[in-house]
Amino acid sequence: MGASAKPGRIERKLARWGVIFVTPSIIFFSIFSFYPIIMALYTSLFKKNLLSLKKPAFVGLSHYKYLFTSPDFWNSVEATFVFAMGTFLPLLVLSLALAAFIMSVPKAKRFFQMAYYTPAVISSVVSAAIWLLIFDPRGLANQWVNFIMNTPGIDHRWLANSMTVRISTMIVYFWKYVGYFVIIFISGLASIPPSMYEAARIDGADGWQSFWRITFPLLRPTVVLVSIMSMLQCLKTFSTQYLFTQSGAPQAPINVITLNIYNTGIRDFRIGRASAMSIILFIIMLFFTWLQFKLSKADDVSY
Repeated sequence: MGASAKPGRIERKLARWGVIFVTPSIIFFSIFSFYPIIMALYTSLFKKNLLSLKKPAFVGLSHYKYLFTSPDFWNSVEATFVFAMGTFLPLLVLSLALAAFIMSVPKAKRFFQMAYYTPAVISSVVSAAIWLLIFDPRGLANQWVNFIMNTPGIDHRWLANSMTVRISTMIVYFWKYVGYFVIIFISGLASIPPSMYEAARIDGADGWQSFWRITFPLLRPTVVLVSIMSMLQCLKTFSTQYLFTQSGAPQAPINVITLNIYNTGIRDFRIGRASAMSIILFIIMLFFTWLQFKLSKADDVSY
């Protein structure tokens, strides 16, 4: 009897220590994540001017009704999804390809890791500022493209044309974050036992077959993690679009939801409507997170 009671006491003690260690994180997330979400939902039900001292007027779901019939908001939804899809897929595919390449050259592995990860430590504002210089009519972007296409002196209007300005924002985001996701993929690749590849080589499998039959299935949890993180990162993009529009780029093609929230709440002082847009964006992010978990079905993996 005493022997069976002792493990139970140990489990309760471990559970108690687990609660003690988790509590600070719960408090932190409650203050800086859950509370702002709840307050945004509450504020979205009121009409309030950010600079007015008048008591906010309760308007219920009026802000949401307005947004669902607003061409400007639907343009922001379109701009967000165009940017997300145009950035998400290259980030996911090329970061995996680069990670596989780096793992295949062990002698230069550390150099490539540092080279690709360096842009990730630069702030988004600095990254956008650097690329503003590159996309200048006299900048490196025009020089590279003109050299490749043999079209000297042509200005490709990176920040003036509606299509090229979208591509420009995607390039900036890809350049900044690809190294971050490469490092995550490298960690996932390093966790796969080498004995599996040795067994595959003995069975006559080539590199391509090993990748599709061993690497990719066992890397699926990491792929799910990167896909969710990259999708959420793309949906909440802001600083690149903001700096580009402040530098004279057309706003409509890159007026993503976060930029619209900023302009509505900070420039136009309509904090209630901006909060409603924030809640809609939050729901969109939740939906895509759930969808990726649902499609992947990759909670467990066994070697």
